[in-house]
Formats: sequence, C-alpha cells, structure tokens
Amino acid sequence: MTPWIDSTVTSVDRVWQVLDTQVEAGRFPGYVAAVRIRGTEHVRAGGHTALEPASPPMRDDTQFRIASITKPMGAALTLTLVRDGVVALDDPIGRWLPEAAEPRVLVSPDGALDDTVPAERPVTVRDLLAGTSGWGIVMERTPLQAAMIERGVYGSPLHRDVSADEFVERIASLPLAFQPGAGWLYETGIDLLGMVLTRATGRSLADLVAERVTGPLGMASTGFRATNATLLATAYIPGPDGLTVLDPPDGTFAVPPPFEELGSGLVSTAPDVLRFFCAMADGGAPVLTADEVALMTADALTAEQRRSARAFLAGGESWGLGTGVDVQVTEPWQAPGRWGWTGGTGTTAYVDPIRGTVAVLMTQRAMTGPLDGFDDFWTAVAAAA
Repeated sequence: MTPWIDSTVTSVDRVWQVLDTQVEAGRFPGYVAAVRIRGTEHVRAGGHTALEPASPPMRDDTQFRIASITKPMGAALTLTLVRDGVVALDDPIGRWLPEAAEPRVLVSPDGALDDTVPAERPVTVRDLLAGTSGWGIVMERTPLQAAMIERGVYGSPLHRDVSADEFVERIASLPLAFQPGAGWLYETGIDLLGMVLTRATGRSLADLVAERVTGPLGMASTGFRATNATLLATAYIPGPDGLTVLDPPDGTFAVPPPFEELGSGLVSTAPDVLRFFCAMADGGAPVLTADEVALMTADALTAEQRRSARAFLAGGESWGLGTGVDVQVTEPWQAPGRWGWTGGTGTTAYVDPIRGTVAVLMTQRAMTGPLDGFDDFWTAVAAAA
C-alpha cells in the first residue's frame, strides 16, 4: 500500500517522504537515494547505518553491498572486451572453461541428475549474459537445486566460500536444466562469465572493473570489498521477529573475497552507482558506445524464454544482456525500454528513457524473494518525472 504523501511538497521531496516513512515504519534502518530528474541530480540520506539508536547516520558516502546491481556493470565490462576482440558474444565458453565444454542436459528439469542427454550446441558468452545457458538458480525443489545447495554454488547475498576455479568445477559437474537457448535461469551464468573474462585476459576481475568501468567513471568507492569498513552499512535479513544481522561492517565484505563474482560481488555508494547509470543513459561514454548500450539494454529473450523466467521477472519485464528490461507496462512505474535491476541485499537502480529519469536506492534490508521490491519508491520516482 502506498503511504500517504503530503500534497504540498515538491515531486522530488515526495520520493524522500516515501523513504522516510518506510524508515519510520521499521522496514529498513536507513537509506541513501540518488536520482536524476529533469536533468538535475539529487542525493538524500536518511536513517542510520544500523538498528542501534547510537549507530552513525546514513551519509552520501555510506557503502552498501550492491548485490545484483553488479550485473549491468559486469555486462558493460564484457562489452568492452568484445569491442577489443578479447571475446566474442557467440564464442563457445569451452575455449576458456574446458570444464564446461561438453555439458550434459537433464531430460526433465526435475529429474535425476544422471538422467541426461548431450547438449545440442555449446554454451556461448551470449548465453551467460542473457541467462539462457541452462545453468542458474533453480527455484523449485528438485535434485538439481539440492545439488547446487550441497555444493555451495546456489545463490547467496554474501561472498561464496569457494575459489573461482572451484566454482567453475562444481557448476560444470552439474547438468544443464535445459538445452542451451531453450529457457532462462538467473545468476550462475554471469558468475561463470566472470571466469571467462579472467582466463581470457589473465587479469583479475577487480583489475578489469577498475581499468574499464569504475576508473574511467571516477567511481572511487566501488570495488569487490569495502574501501573503508567504517563506512559500510550493516546488512540485515527480515524474519518473523524483525531484522537480524546478515553481515556486519567488519564481515565478509571488509576483506578480499575468495571469489570475485561478476553477478553480485561489488560494494558501492549511491552516488557512484548513479554515475554509472547516468553514463549509460547518456550514451555510454567513456565506457561504452551508444550502440553497445543499446545492445545491452535491448530485450534479448524470446517469448518462450520469457515464460520460463516468470519466477524471477515481474510482469512486463524481460532480460537484456546482464540487465532487466521493461517490454510492456503492467505497473505504473514501468515504461518500454526502462532498464536496470534490483539487488537481493536491498538495492535497486533503473534508467527510464521515456520519463528521462535515472534513480538509485540503497538500503540494508535484504529481499525475501524476487518480487519483494521497492514499488513505492519507483511509483514516486515515476510521478516526479
């Protein structure tokens, strides 16, 4: 239910009012939001970095685990390497991941792990970006889901406690849920893509992201660990008794991760994330060309692939290369061509070319599922345009 909004305040102030109301209601301890509306940027911090009353107030430079907002940045990084001829979108990934060169495919998605057939074609770099490889988070209770959880390769808002090479080996030992290109699954493919990029270049993801994305854009507070743990907000997860700590400031994101994940591994600030999305909205420079941004943010799925994605993608939403894309209007904040994504740790960022808005919201309340999002915030942003 949308909270009451004072009709005497400005349209941008109504965005802040929505967020302040949610802090007062205890949905999350605090937030930092950064928006560009009608060409003007606004940043607002509210509440505190932790539940304790004496905890520091949120600031513009408070850092958050941005979770899956990492994905569009990873897609931009990939397209810079495609431009330079390091990888091609239609390259088979077995060129760099020999462990994954000859995957098996389940006869039935809920079938036994040994009831498989050969893949009809190789998995490609494009498949990993578009979510169509056959590897990914399985929402149903199946033998494949159980095996992913047991092997420590299921989705997590925190860093996985495996090395990058171990991650590839464990995923490649599992069958695909469907033939490459026949469906859509979330998350795992982009993390595999990170290993394609590191093996193709001989560089770490941290170095590649800094050199090709965050460095050119001046995103000094963005990386695979907190630049200053004292500025990192406490992460929480909601439960029946309220919010409980998921990760403290001196937890897993205060030290170098064992595996730099291209799908969910970055720490950043709201102004830094706004800088990235504004650059993409303005044509991509100095990271991408306008044509590359258009490729990244175009609908990459067929109708059948989109149907298989209904557990993760909301009504009217599809998937491009590493980012969600609106293809029709089913909610008041949607617009055809609006693109961006939401992170499971309580973050969200979208570009709306129709309304001319770019908006980012950082909270420290983890989502309870794919549809536990930020409807009131996005309704207010759309109304402010």
